[in-house]
Amino acid sequence: MYTKKVFKIKDMVKWTRFETLLFITIITIFVSVYYFFDLQWLKIPWTPLALIGTAVAFVIGFQNNSAYGRIWEARKIWGGIVNSSRTFGMFVQDMVTNEHIIEKQTDSELQKQIKTLTYRHIAWMTALRHAMRESKPWETVVHEKTNKEWSKIVKPPEWESTIEEDLKPYISSPEMGYVLSKHNKQTALLYLQSKHLRQLKENGLIWEFSFLQLESILQELFTLQGQSERIKNFPYPRQFATLNHYFMWVFVMLLPLAIVPQFAEIGKDIVDLQPIFGKLFIWLSIPFYVIVAWVFHTMERIGRTGENPFEGSANDVPISTIARGIEIDLRQNLGEHKDEIPNQFPVNYDTQM
Repeated sequence: MYTKKVFKIKDMVKWTRFETLLFITIITIFVSVYYFFDLQWLKIPWTPLALIGTAVAFVIGFQNNSAYGRIWEARKIWGGIVNSSRTFGMFVQDMVTNEHIIEKQTDSELQKQIKTLTYRHIAWMTALRHAMRESKPWETVVHEKTNKEWSKIVKPPEWESTIEEDLKPYISSPEMGYVLSKHNKQTALLYLQSKHLRQLKENGLIWEFSFLQLESILQELFTLQGQSERIKNFPYPRQFATLNHYFMWVFVMLLPLAIVPQFAEIGKDIVDLQPIFGKLFIWLSIPFYVIVAWVFHTMERIGRTGENPFEGSANDVPISTIARGIEIDLRQNLGEHKDEIPNQFPVNYDTQM
């Protein structure tokens, strides 16, 4: 099952609760030490900290823009796969005919050829989505504690089945053996598709011009496959992601040295008018620090979560749902009964963790 999770505010709070508790602990310890031991010298001016905060905000923004760009590019690639797949299914049904053959074949024989080509295309999408779900060394977001909790309800179907099981309904046993012997199984399936089209052209079931059009569709599928593999196999540059993470923590750890003394100074200014409130005003730095630290950390974490759009997290590109939607369209256009066609993977938009 593939469950799509839509974050609400309470989900975001729950997603970041461990970091929030850490921020509360850090600032509470610092305020306590500052207040009870009267360490007024333990402070730094706002100017250097503001410069650090500005730099961190810039790099976080750059990371988030880059991560969103990778997600959006991945979605456009799979949108192209949707369009090319529908075009391929239409061309196959209209171009595999008896028009240019001497010995006419029956409608059932023609339909068998069309079904073989269509099912092999579905197998190609299946192999591609399995390849996109393979774990890479730099895909570590799903191993974080709270993300593991999401993974219990947000789990791609490729994690619950093997490629052999998913390919079995679509290709013959000899083709299965050939495909499984190759490292890049989706490429092997496109090679088989091209070879089959050439045989149909040589037998007169496909006109030469139609053959060229179908081959151009395969060429487009190769291009889209390569683009998808490029995003999967080339991570967001680690020098940016790693330094950004460290810079954020430097800012978060230095922030109490500026914000706590500032609240202490404000408390001294109002202690004559409000003695009790002025004396305790320093403790208000705790919620303000937590808010600032939470915003910076959460934005940085959102960027890290979106770096790998095929990793299998809750908010990546739903390639399983897209591929199954194409399969349903193609098989419906083949005239198959709805009971023979698999259902779409469930999509739950408001599942509680």
